[in-house]
Amino acid sequence: MGRNAPLTPDEVESSAALAHRLLDQLGRVILGQDAVLREVVLALLARGHVLLEGAPGTAKTLLVRALSELLGLEFRRIQFTPDLMPSDITGVNLLSGAGSFTFRPGPLFGDLILGDEINRAPAKTQAALLEAMQERHVTVDGVSHPLSGSFTVFATQNPIEFEGTYPLPEAELDRFLVKCLLGYPSAEAEQGILHRVLSGFEAAEPPSFGVERVTDASGLARLRQVVRRVRVEDSLVGYVTALVRATRGAPALTLGASPRGSVGLLRLSQAAALLDGRDYVIPDDVKGLVGPVLRHRVMLAPELELEGVTADQALRELIDRVEAPK
Repeated sequence: MGRNAPLTPDEVESSAALAHRLLDQLGRVILGQDAVLREVVLALLARGHVLLEGAPGTAKTLLVRALSELLGLEFRRIQFTPDLMPSDITGVNLLSGAGSFTFRPGPLFGDLILGDEINRAPAKTQAALLEAMQERHVTVDGVSHPLSGSFTVFATQNPIEFEGTYPLPEAELDRFLVKCLLGYPSAEAEQGILHRVLSGFEAAEPPSFGVERVTDASGLARLRQVVRRVRVEDSLVGYVTALVRATRGAPALTLGASPRGSVGLLRLSQAAALLDGRDYVIPDDVKGLVGPVLRHRVMLAPELELEGVTADQALRELIDRVEAPK
């Protein structure tokens, strides 16, 4: 069936049920981060990359490892350090015994790629991710090598005030569909984590997670195709456009979101509609995702940043000013 063909009720129901099973199983592993889990699943359905920001020990690595188990996808982890070179992640051509060169793939050649503490790496190595994230292939010595169809980058970073960290350049931030903020869990959730540990849970041992595989690479690909077929009325397209363009003239912001932000907000809204069992987007889908999609694409005015104003607060004010379709 074509990408633009209307979704049938059965397609919507079965796809939403599958997405909810993924979300529910993920919630059995990661406790106390419900909003983040929803954002991550939506980004995965919309075929986007994810930036996870939070203090050490807030289950960023565990989240990606659990996703790989639930989807039956290959998990690769890259530890970003100040001395990491681009070839360490893309791969190299090695001279073989026959006098020819053989390409040895780097860790980017997996399905779910965890770029751990990405803001500790030098700019040259961070930039090596740009081609992979945008074009979904890497070029080594002039030869292009395609990446997995399920290739998704989950980059983690500590808050920039932590020692030894550096802000990511705007061009790289723009490649992430969403930026998710992981805080500390509630007291109740933290007690639940401890009880799970006492019952045998080990973050480094996936068999101890107690979850079942939900689907596979082909199932994920079908879900992504269904998301692309969720209807978006012209009035909603105009609303997304107005919201993103409002960031470019807002006095509180010195840098607005790019057109890539508009595309990201549209795609993620389609995924949110499907997760809620609808084949059409509504204004609330868009409003609820402005923060995750745009918070890393805008820059606050310095004086407001000094006053403790956050990007999310500035974006909420914009939402209140831009009229939504009836």
